[in-house]
Amino acid sequence: MELFKNTNFDFLGKKWPFIIASLALTVVGIGSLAVKGGPKYGIDFRGGAVMYVKFAGKPPVDQIRRSLGEVSVQEMTTENEVMIGTELKDEKTLDAERRQMADKLAATFGQPSSGKLDFNNSSVQALTDRLREPLQKAGAQLTDQQLKELGGAVLDFRNTPPRSGLLSSFDQLSGVPGVTPVVLNILKQECYLSSFVIRQVEVVGPKVGGDLRRQAVLVTLAALGGMLIYIAFRFEWIYGVAAVIAVFHDTVITIGVFSVLDKEISLNVVAALLTLVGYSMNDTIVIFDRIRENVKLSRRETLETLINKSINQTLSRTVMTSGLTFLTVLALFLYGGPVLHTFSLALVVGILIGTYSSVFVASPIVVFWHNYTESKRRTAGAVPAKQAARRG
Repeated sequence: MELFKNTNFDFLGKKWPFIIASLALTVVGIGSLAVKGGPKYGIDFRGGAVMYVKFAGKPPVDQIRRSLGEVSVQEMTTENEVMIGTELKDEKTLDAERRQMADKLAATFGQPSSGKLDFNNSSVQALTDRLREPLQKAGAQLTDQQLKELGGAVLDFRNTPPRSGLLSSFDQLSGVPGVTPVVLNILKQECYLSSFVIRQVEVVGPKVGGDLRRQAVLVTLAALGGMLIYIAFRFEWIYGVAAVIAVFHDTVITIGVFSVLDKEISLNVVAALLTLVGYSMNDTIVIFDRIRENVKLSRRETLETLINKSINQTLSRTVMTSGLTFLTVLALFLYGGPVLHTFSLALVVGILIGTYSSVFVASPIVVFWHNYTESKRRTAGAVPAKQAARRG
């Protein structure tokens, strides 16, 4: 299927606005990274604890910061949810830091002084241990297995949307199998409902984070090196250099955009960058392969003319693949939620930059080098001619 037939756009004639835009984006990105001391690494790379907390109402961000001290608090796109992060220097303090954060949240937004169990943040084991003796005193003779099943049933009900871990009233449990009036009354006596729930906790040691950061850089460089060798072997070495420079250009600009927007670089982002490297390189190879075919068929035409011709011939493929992929990642960015936000952002930026870099960055590099070598060859040939003319 071809969207465009027999087009004759002068792409290389319009290269300078794109090259200038690339230089400007690169300078801004590198400048932002220099000012901020490098990329803003996520929990995966810097080490620390991240806690995702959902509140019954609008999260009291200022109160959270006051109660927890030096932490980062970010409101999520998910309704009434925040991400609380803290950087750790000592791997031995990871579990203690996590427990301390949970305790401070409970002290600020719970009822620890009541002596009751926080039902919204309790585990099956904690709940069954708390209910065992009061139920026995109330005449509810449940075996350990039955009590465990009862605890699992009420917590499954609590965790199922739309509640998602937060009950507003114990009466909501009245329809759960096994919850009799006696059980419900004991729950009200022994437990309370806090206004928040800790939905997820991520903990990464600083040493592990440093290793992941180093491995991410090595993997990216190895991918670029492997592609350079492959393209240099299949085409010419200058094609490989041009393709790698274009992909490196895409990666630098994408990381620069993350720095400007103050977004974190996580493992998800690294996965997106590696996806971008492969995607952009594939797009460049398609154009280079067509250039090679046209050079064999039309040796009398200039290289710039052949490159323009090749880009026009692959234009339909470029628009269809890049356009459809862009629409997909744009949908992920808009509707994918907080988990996929940075991943899809990297792809949205990368596909836009990568598509035009194949045309306006990689191809001009090949032309510049060809013109440079031709100029040197003509100069070298002119010198013997002048010397011969003098001797004659």
